[in-house]
Amino acid sequence: MTALPPDIGSARRAFPPGFAWGTATAAYQIEGAVAEDGRTPSIWDTFSHTPGKVDGGDTGDIAVDHYHRFREDVRMMADLGLTSYRFSIAWPRVQPTGRGPASERGLDFYRALTDELLAHGITPVATLYHWDLPQELENPSNGGPAGDGGWPARETAYRFADYAALAAEALGDRVPTWITLNEPWCSAFLGYGAGVHAPGRTDPGDALRAAHHLNLGHGLAVGALRAALPASAQVSVSLNLHVVRPLGDRPQDLEAARRIDAVGNRIWTGPMFRARYDEDLLEDTAHLVDWDALVHDGDLTETSRPIDLLGLNYYNPTVVSASADPEHRPREDGHGSGAHSPWPGADAVAFHRANDDVTAMGWPIDPTGLSDALLTMHREFGLPLIISENGAAFQDTVAPDGTVHDPERTAYLRRHLDAVADAIDAGADVRGYFLWSLLDNFEWAYGYDKRFGIIHVDYDTLVRTPKSSAHWYAEVIRRGGPD
Repeated sequence: MTALPPDIGSARRAFPPGFAWGTATAAYQIEGAVAEDGRTPSIWDTFSHTPGKVDGGDTGDIAVDHYHRFREDVRMMADLGLTSYRFSIAWPRVQPTGRGPASERGLDFYRALTDELLAHGITPVATLYHWDLPQELENPSNGGPAGDGGWPARETAYRFADYAALAAEALGDRVPTWITLNEPWCSAFLGYGAGVHAPGRTDPGDALRAAHHLNLGHGLAVGALRAALPASAQVSVSLNLHVVRPLGDRPQDLEAARRIDAVGNRIWTGPMFRARYDEDLLEDTAHLVDWDALVHDGDLTETSRPIDLLGLNYYNPTVVSASADPEHRPREDGHGSGAHSPWPGADAVAFHRANDDVTAMGWPIDPTGLSDALLTMHREFGLPLIISENGAAFQDTVAPDGTVHDPERTAYLRRHLDAVADAIDAGADVRGYFLWSLLDNFEWAYGYDKRFGIIHVDYDTLVRTPKSSAHWYAEVIRRGGPD
C-alpha cells in the first residue's frame, strides 16, 4: 500500500462539502423477524441454528428487532444528525426462494424504511448482499450432491442479478446509491474455505469457485441495476481490501505478502477493474481449481462493468511473514493456526499483529492502514471512494445512571477520521464515512458478545441508549469534522 507523505499528518484538514456522514448495519444482524411476512431462511439462519457454530448458541431470530423498531431507530439517527445510512436488504425477505417474483410484503418493509429515512433528511444507501443467501440457493439442486449449491455454483450469480433487478425496480425511486456486495472475501473464504461463516463449508476449491461467481454476480448485478435505475443513481461495491505489510524485508516475507495480496485483494480488483485474474494468483491456486473451466468466455467483460464509487471496509492492517512450520495453517482472524485456511494458495504464510493496542476483537488499532488503503485505491483505480465500514468493539458497560461511556471507541473513531482527512489532504477523493455500527447487534459467529454500536442495546429489553461516542459523532457531524 502507498505511504503518506511525511508531513501530511500535521496539516490542517477539512472534509469536503457534501461529505456523507453515516452509519452502517446489516439485515441479519439487526432485523429479526426471520419468519415474518414471507421471509424464508438464509444460510445464516441455518448456520446460527447449527450447534457449535456461534458463540453462546446465539441466533439472529430476534436480533435487535429493527424490523419492528425501525422508526425509533431512524429517529435516533436523525437526532445524531446523520446525513446518510447504509443498510442491507435481506435477499430471502425480498425473494424468498432466491428465484421468481419478489415478495411485496418484503419490499414494503424497505419501502417504509427508506421513506422514513427520507422524511428525516437521511439519504439511504442500499447494500444488496450482506451474506444472507437464501438457503434454497445453497441447497443441492436438481438432486445433486450436498454442497453443489451456493456461490460455488455458477447459477447463483444469475439469480443474484435477477434479485438486484427486483430490488432496483421497487426502490430505485427512493435509493440513490447501491452497493452490490459487502466483503466478498468473507463470503467466499470464511464461508466456503475456513467454514467459520455461513454456510460453514471447508473446500478451498469451492472457496475459489465462490470468489469467481461473486465477481460474476457483481458484474451481472451492475448491469441489472443500470437497466432499472435512474441515470443519476450510483453503483458501488464494498471490499475489505487487506493492507498487506511484510513483517521484514526477507525475500520469503515479501513472497508471503505477495500471496496474500493476490488472494486477499487482486482476486477482486483484477476482475472488477482490469478484466483479468493475475497470472501469479492463477499459478498459486492452479492445484485447487481449474481456472480455464471456471472462467467462461465473456465473464471478465461482465465482472469489469464500470461502477461509480468504490467502498472500503477497514479495521486493521495485515502483517505477514513466511511460516517456519510446515504444518502451519493460517486462521481466519490472522493469528495462530486452524484446521481450515481462508487463504487458498497461501498456506505457508504466518500472520502477526501490527501492535498490541487492540480492540475487544483482538484486532490491532492502526489508523495509518486506512490512509494507505484510501490513497492506494485512489491512485490505482481513480474512483471516488467511501469508507463503507469502520469501527471497533469494546467492552461497554452501563453506568448506574443508565449512561454508557465509551472513551476507547471515541478515541478510535477520532484517530480514524484523522486518517481519512490525511488521505483527503493527500489527494484521495473520499465522499463519505459510514461508521460501523449504528447499533449493538448480532456479531456473526461471535453472537452477542461483541458490541460495535454507538447505540447500546440491552438484549433483554431491547432498550436503546446512545453511548458517549454517539454524542461525540453527532458533534463531529455538526461541525463537519473532528476538531
